[in-house]
Amino acid sequence: MPNKAVFFDRDGIVNHRKINDYIKTIEEFHFIPAFFETFKIAKSNGYLAFLVTNQQGIGKGLYSITDLAIIHNYMQDKLLKQTGFKFDDIAFCPSLHEVNDFRRKPNPGMLLEFIEKYDLDIDKCWMIGDSESDILAAENAEIKSILIRDSFNRCNPTLRFDSLEKLNKVFSQILSI
Repeated sequence: MPNKAVFFDRDGIVNHRKINDYIKTIEEFHFIPAFFETFKIAKSNGYLAFLVTNQQGIGKGLYSITDLAIIHNYMQDKLLKQTGFKFDDIAFCPSLHEVNDFRRKPNPGMLLEFIEKYDLDIDKCWMIGDSESDILAAENAEIKSILIRDSFNRCNPTLRFDSLEKLNKVFSQILSI
């Protein structure tokens, strides 16, 4: 039986985005408080949860894969303590934007890898992100998308909310459809 999943972007959804910079250490990683509830709703409704994140700071030599692993281990520990759950799997793409790597969002590579690996039903998959590249990756993988953004964006998500707090009010109903 195919599985259902929610894909989460990291910076801007899980943690606060650092403007014009990258999260390079756990000291710079600060959860968005409402994310804990979003995550718990997804997991409590029987969805697998995957993190899919572009990390071109690695490609630029600003931090290493080991540094990223330390951040993600910290994130997983905090999630488990706060919600009782952690991400089922994590994918990242270290490639620079100019490379046009198939795994780098807006390309669907990371999503498609998980769809195949976990036998996911694409009709029961959602991507939650805060940028056009997240929504385009979802479109390219033929899954539904939720854009969390308080201003207009050129992309066409399935649903749009100004904040995770507003999504959380109806997220269980969305996932039960």
